[in-house]
Amino acid sequence: MTGSDPGAPVNRLRLKVQGADGQARVLEFTDTIEADAVRKAESRGMRVLAIETPAEGSAASVSAARARFPLILFSQELLALLDAGMNLAEALSTLHAKERVAPVRAVLAKVLLALREGRNLSDVMAAAPQHFSEVYVATVRASERTGDLPQALTRYIAYQSQFETLRKKLQSAAIYPAMLLAVGGFVTLFLLGYVVPRFSVVYESSGREIPWLSAILLSFGKLIYNNWQIALAALLAGFGALGWGVSQPRGRAWLLAQVLSLPWLAARADEFRLARFYRAVSLLLASGISLPRAMGMVGGLLGPHQQGPLGQCRLAVEQGQSLSVALVGAGLAGEVAESLVKVGERSGQMAEMLERAARFADDEFSRWVDWASRLLEPVLMVVIGLVIGTVVVLMYMPIFDLAGSLQ
Repeated sequence: MTGSDPGAPVNRLRLKVQGADGQARVLEFTDTIEADAVRKAESRGMRVLAIETPAEGSAASVSAARARFPLILFSQELLALLDAGMNLAEALSTLHAKERVAPVRAVLAKVLLALREGRNLSDVMAAAPQHFSEVYVATVRASERTGDLPQALTRYIAYQSQFETLRKKLQSAAIYPAMLLAVGGFVTLFLLGYVVPRFSVVYESSGREIPWLSAILLSFGKLIYNNWQIALAALLAGFGALGWGVSQPRGRAWLLAQVLSLPWLAARADEFRLARFYRAVSLLLASGISLPRAMGMVGGLLGPHQQGPLGQCRLAVEQGQSLSVALVGAGLAGEVAESLVKVGERSGQMAEMLERAARFADDEFSRWVDWASRLLEPVLMVVIGLVIGTVVVLMYMPIFDLAGSLQ
């Protein structure tokens, strides 16, 4: 997992497991790949809670490495070649031959080499978690039992496409407000740093007393004008620090957490996370993964404050409680999701009903994004107009006073 071959064994692997007595303990394996270690733990009646390996490194490095490998594009191209009648080895060889990006080509070469050595595709992918997510590996592993890899790839592509559609919708909705803020901020800085100092010279030469609000504004403008090098350097440093922070996975995660913690966004963020959770569980159920295990595998999609209720919900399901009751009891399902899950329990189509619950939540979230973007744009325009208008009025207030005294 750390070397050049994703199928090579690691030096040490630590598994946090829960035994039949309910107590958590740590098992250590040497010269064992992750998939084999998990199988050994499960064969001893233990449930794997977490996996720690030296290859994991920081969350930032794993996220960055996964971002470099186009998993969705790889899945789409692999599906197209399999549907054309190629076997798995031929399809991977074709993808490797046509790839021009060196890191991606290297990953495909390692996967293809391990596959030709007789290893299962899921085991090869499980040994490279920086490129292949746990959900993806579980989907492929389940398809190896059924012999229907194209169907598994189709389900995963549909799962990720829904998320990508919403992500692009959010990005599009944020472009115009960001441009408004940038233009409004530039105009405000231009007024404060260039126009206001010229007015201050005129007012000082008149020798008249000016209103205190205007005096504060003029003093601030003169300060920026007289120290424009420092102000420009501070502005560029601020933008540089912001850009660097956004470019780092941890920085993006921190910024996103701060934004989503706002009271009027927190509830919608929780609904969005629940929709992704429902869809991921639906994908794993359709792949043949048991419900408790599927809930544990994709629990990371939920927020930190939802992890505790999810653990209670999973424990209740393992003890024989229905999923609908467990979800409602943990506060992880609304009225619509509860009704759809109950239908799935009666009909035996739990995966389809969870997918419908996720689709319903996604549609509601999309409508909210449209409404919020339409409302945010005029609100920002009003705020920017008030800021610029206040600066202009304070600049001209001494002129108004002078005109009044002349009359």
